[in-house]
Amino acid sequence: MPCVDESQNLKDLARLRRVRDRMDREYAQPLDVEALARGVHVSAGYLSRQFKLAYGESPYSYLMTRRIERAMALLRRGDLSVTDVCFEVGCSSLGTFSTRFTELVGMSPSIYKRRAAGDAAGIPSCVAKQVTRPIRNGVRR
Repeated sequence: MPCVDESQNLKDLARLRRVRDRMDREYAQPLDVEALARGVHVSAGYLSRQFKLAYGESPYSYLMTRRIERAMALLRRGDLSVTDVCFEVGCSSLGTFSTRFTELVGMSPSIYKRRAAGDAAGIPSCVAKQVTRPIRNGVRR
């Protein structure tokens, strides 16, 4: 029979996977740590600490990375403005979006859009997505 601590750890990991899966699915929705924590019946502080221990980054950072990945795909497509992409991926502030995009990608969204238009021509989108995935802390996720 598993010990109580092991059983609790498994429950916590299942909760964290549900939170991560929700962020992957609903990245464009207005999500915050409090709402995510309520969804799995824990406090926001507890969720943040456990998520960071399990995944190496805060829930907010994880969500923003998902949003930036989606934004990169939309910008490569080329038919939306940077502002439209910002709101399409669930960001409510163009300034915050541009700052986070630049931190993760290494260039502003507008420069990325201009470069991606020429660089990704003729490359299948599944390959372009993998090759252009943002790198956080020197680690491609």
